[in-house]
Order: sequence, then structure tokens, then C-alpha cells
Amino acid sequence: MPTFNIIQAVNDALRLEMRRDPSVVVLGEDVGRFGGVFRATSGLFEEFGPDRAIDTPLAESGIIGTALGMALNGLRPVPEIQFADFIFPAMDQIVSEVAKYRYRSGGQYACPMVIRSPYGGGIRGGSYHSQSPETHFIHTAGLKVVVPATPEDAKGLLLAAIRDPDPVLFLEPKRVYRAAKGEVPEGEHVVPLGQARVTRAGHQVTLIAWGAMWHEADLAAREAEAEGIDTEVLDLRTLQPLDVEAVVRSVTKTGRAVVVHEAPRTCGFGAELAALIQERCFLHLEAPVARVTGFDTPFPYTLENEYLPRAPRILKALRETVAY
Repeated sequence: MPTFNIIQAVNDALRLEMRRDPSVVVLGEDVGRFGGVFRATSGLFEEFGPDRAIDTPLAESGIIGTALGMALNGLRPVPEIQFADFIFPAMDQIVSEVAKYRYRSGGQYACPMVIRSPYGGGIRGGSYHSQSPETHFIHTAGLKVVVPATPEDAKGLLLAAIRDPDPVLFLEPKRVYRAAKGEVPEGEHVVPLGQARVTRAGHQVTLIAWGAMWHEADLAAREAEAEGIDTEVLDLRTLQPLDVEAVVRSVTKTGRAVVVHEAPRTCGFGAELAALIQERCFLHLEAPVARVTGFDTPFPYTLENEYLPRAPRILKALRETVAY
């Protein structure tokens, strides 16, 4: 199997699906001739031409509105929002239109599209290029939200998302775009949506993460092992629909849970997970559910590493949870 980074895995998935299904088109700012600001769409314009690798104006609402029209008329568009921070001008299209079509039409119309977007901190992007807006969309009925952490999952989940009959927000952790490398199966490789993955088995505490924070969680778990803390790491992969059974199964086994995300703490997805664990696992819990998160501030530039929930902060939460 070839070794890819996440950018290469995304590119491979797009190319494979565009060859397999002529209804798949990509569109967005600089995705055509330039190959995307991170080069995720590199080479697609040359292979598939300007009608399927479409450069658009800098107008996020227009990009999603155009993709919506395509999806309702038999195409499977994959629009790219160049940074997740820029998705807010398209919120009305996504929340009021894209997410609602199946419900509004009584199931007569599907809206198959995948909105790809790099998200999160770690590249010194400051407050306009580093945000993690996943909770806005998890809260919106009708949308699926997917966040891969590894190249293998980036390819497999993207293929599944493009083939899904409903709209999917596919958030790509740009901090590990090139840093995360791994073997990726060639050709057909589909990872079903809605299935979390235990990446490290343990019995004392469950550590839940996704995207770039999975890498920090994995590092913290390995450091915790040296201190005698046996940590189970759960990569959610799909945030909506959530694999509730996997979360409950793991926390029921360990009796403790720590949730990690880089979005702000208040009303972040960690709060929903904490509530879910309390509802489903109350009689098994031996400690309060802990959250290790970003802060309730705009994302900083110079203090980026202090804002992000890095491994030392996660390790501290693991120690406190196990010692409770």
C-alpha cells in the first residue's frame, strides 16, 4: 500500500470517485487550475477539465447555492470552502436550504453534496483561519458531520460521504494535513459513516477525540501509560450521526471519560458528549466526565499553543480523572 498524507488521501479519493461517477464535480475558490490553496485538488482540472473542476468567485454563499442547484438536478457536487472560518457567509444556504430539502419535500428530493473544508488551528492562522465550527452543524438536523484524523480514514470517509444521499460537512484538520502519514489502501476503500474506532484499548479511562486532537490524545495516552494509567482512545470519526454505542460501550468498561476538542469549551461538542455519558453510563461512572478544550475567546495568534489542548493538558486531565 502507498504511504500518503491527508492531502494526498483526499486527492486520491476525489480522483477515484470522479473517474467512477461522472456526476461528481468539485467547485470552489482556486480548486481548478491552481489545485487548491493546500493542493487537495491538484491535477483534477488537467484530468477532468473546467466543467468538473470548477473555479468559482470568492463568494461562499454562491458556491453553496450553486452546489445546491447541482445536487437537486442530478449531480454530486463537492464544494470546497477554502477555510472553515469562511463558511459563515454560507450558513443560510447550508442551514436553511441544504439541510432541509429532504424534510421539506417529504423525501421526494435528496441533496447529495459534500462540503469540504480545512478547519482548526495549528498553522499560525490567527482568529480568521483557525476556528473549529463543527458544533454549529452538528446542531442542524439534516446534516452529517465527518472529521477524519488519519490518511486512511480521510480517503475512506470521503468516498462514503460522496456516495451518501444526504449532505455531509467534511472537515479536514489542516494542522496535520501533511504531518499525519500512513498506509492507504489503493482503489476502492470505503469507511462507513457513523462508526467510531477504538485506536488504543484500555481499562481505566476512555479518552475521546477527533481530527487533529486525536493525535494529541494518542500522544497523551502513550505518556500516561508510562505512569501506569491504562487509557482507551476512541476516535469518533463521524460526529453526526454519532456512534453512541461505541461511546457507551467504552465508558461502561472504563468507568471514566475525558473528552478533547479544540473548539471553545462552552456549548462545544464535548458538552453534548458529557451529557450523553451521564445519561447512559451514570451507574458505571467513577469520576466526573472531564473536558479538555479550547477557551471561550477568539482564537489567538501568538498564544496558539496555549489555546490548543495539547498532550500535557490532556495528560493532566487523565491523572486527575483516574485519581478522583
